[in-house]
Amino acid sequence: MRRTLAALALVLSVLWPAAAHAAPPGRQSAAAQAAAPAGGRVALIGVPGLQWSDLSPEDTPNLWRLAGQSAAGSLSVRAVGRVTCPYDGWLTVSAGARSAVGYGCGLPPVPVPSPGGTGGAVIPDYAYLHEVARQKGAGTLGEALHAAGQCTSAVGPGAALALADRAGRVDRYAPSPAQIGAGALTECRVIAADVDDLVRPYVAGGRLPEAEERLTGQQRAAALRLADAKAGTVLGALPEDATVLLAGLSDHGSVPHLRVAMMRAPGASGRLLGAASTHREDITILPDITSTMLSLAGVPAPATVIGVPWQAGGDRIGGTEATRAELANADVAGQTIRSMGGVFFTSVAVLQVVFYVTAFLLMRRRRGLGGVRVAALALASLPVSTYLVNLTPWHHSGAPLPVLAGGIAGFALLLAAVALAGPWRRDPLGPLTVVAGVTAAVLAGDLLTGTTLQLNSVMGYTAVVGARYYGLGNIPFALFATSVLLLATSIAHRLSGGGRRIAAVAAVAVLGCSAMILGGWPGVGSDFGGVIAFVPGIAVTAMLIAGRRVSIVKLGAFCVAGGVTVMAIAYLDYRRPPDAQTHLGRFVGQVFTGEATEVIGRKLGAMLGTLLSPNLMPIVITAVAFLVYALLRPGAASAGVLPAAFGHSPALRAGLIGTLVSGVVGMLVNDSGAAVLSMALALGVPLVLSVGIRALQDGTARYGEAGQESASSSLVSRSS
Repeated sequence: MRRTLAALALVLSVLWPAAAHAAPPGRQSAAAQAAAPAGGRVALIGVPGLQWSDLSPEDTPNLWRLAGQSAAGSLSVRAVGRVTCPYDGWLTVSAGARSAVGYGCGLPPVPVPSPGGTGGAVIPDYAYLHEVARQKGAGTLGEALHAAGQCTSAVGPGAALALADRAGRVDRYAPSPAQIGAGALTECRVIAADVDDLVRPYVAGGRLPEAEERLTGQQRAAALRLADAKAGTVLGALPEDATVLLAGLSDHGSVPHLRVAMMRAPGASGRLLGAASTHREDITILPDITSTMLSLAGVPAPATVIGVPWQAGGDRIGGTEATRAELANADVAGQTIRSMGGVFFTSVAVLQVVFYVTAFLLMRRRRGLGGVRVAALALASLPVSTYLVNLTPWHHSGAPLPVLAGGIAGFALLLAAVALAGPWRRDPLGPLTVVAGVTAAVLAGDLLTGTTLQLNSVMGYTAVVGARYYGLGNIPFALFATSVLLLATSIAHRLSGGGRRIAAVAAVAVLGCSAMILGGWPGVGSDFGGVIAFVPGIAVTAMLIAGRRVSIVKLGAFCVAGGVTVMAIAYLDYRRPPDAQTHLGRFVGQVFTGEATEVIGRKLGAMLGTLLSPNLMPIVITAVAFLVYALLRPGAASAGVLPAAFGHSPALRAGLIGTLVSGVVGMLVNDSGAAVLSMALALGVPLVLSVGIRALQDGTARYGEAGQESASSSLVSRSS
């Protein structure tokens, strides 16, 4: 397997010379080594449930002072489930990978003193995590520290869980910050403290509550004051040379939030706190804490640790209050997107269904075609508007939800108006080219500039949910592939009209492959499934424009080629130093260690779950039904609009078929499943209808029996 991937990577390594130099497993990056001297002292203070909106100089003076002395950022505490309890948060730090205990999840277990009065402790029934809960990574942090000759000092149950080795043992233990003895935190160079006073009142019956907020404002403020006091006790007991990490390690209710992350270290004050794992200078994830502690202690990280060390990034704008407000506002943005998502996609589904039903009724009577065209372009302009609205500071308003919704609608109407108002409006393909071109350009530009538009976008992703933090998301991939293929076929139409078929095919290949590499390249798009789906879409479109038939065998070969391409890219990523890898390279490592089966199974389950989505499947069903009926009975179903579009531009037919191929393959290989195909249809079909309507109105369509037969012919021939 290794030799095969190495051979496949040879060609791509020319494009990526730096990736050809492998680093030995566990090697620290220069940035990590510069964070603190090797073998330094590091202390983690966990305050589960802590948010930036909780901090103030009056109620939390110790935490406020620490924030002024530290690099500050947001912590995404996503572990395995939708929300993360304190047990899962501490367990994830222990494993260095997202972990979950798998049953009623609340506070971590209470350790018992080690035999012999050594001052250490052991977590009871620790073997349960390995043998029953199947958390094979539990104890990774403590085991690595013990193997390097380091001792561990834990304060509180969660800290003991984080620092325990694979036998559940820590070297020094105090049950709470109030019981820290004089000089106790100077004995070991790796320290952790569990300050659970904020989250403990939320836990009932061993579980987090189902409610979003169980405590009143006064009750939470009282819990915060207790937590601040105990955090102050820990800070006062720490040696002065310790690098301090503070993390709000878990959620506190039924709704996920971004939590507090701070790092007090030389040169960190006044800077933002991020990590290469998120490609954000102000966002980190739970497994990064494990890697950070190991790096600061001068201990190589085991290969199973997926996080990377925290990094003090760019300068903060303003003082502590300005930073607190900005980071709290990031959680507001994520919460707005999370809460709006269901309503938005339901609205999109309703609009799509109403559009197809109305278009069907009007077009079969040959009435209202102009209105149908305007509505089609407005609907097709909606997806890219969800990214363009992030050019505005909507999340800084007092009412972010209505401002966001109004901004999306405004950008969609503006783009539709531009598509219909310019000199290109007279060309049937003109408005399609504008909408597809803007969509492709916005997403390509976003990929090249750090994906600030996809983050906290209703058709993108949010760190609050924690499924993705950078790169090309699954829905953006569907829109990117569709817009690029339709834009390429519009260009090919103009080239083939001049008798330059080879140039037309080349245009599709060059534009499509450039977009595919951009979307799949590690650190840029980093989209694994997107490459697999994009390759057959590009190939099918190019072959149809070239006048070649596409057989089932060829289609399968194109899909295999997509898989080969993405694995070659992933293997190059895998050969980079571990803390420089993206999830593509880590997946190759999981293939070699046998852990990839679990990842694939989890993603397959998520994909199958989307097939029953009430928000996504109506779009797929109605769009596909409309397409099939309109092609089989063009006169009765759509006044011949689709055959007119394909008669005006045979290249457009190739582009739509390529879009459908990418959408179907993308649905099967991405965990977003039906979302990929539904969004490809939501963008592609209305744009094609707009072309056909204009072609009919202008009388430029050239179709008859032959054209209808061609338009309604099978997408895939059985013969090659």
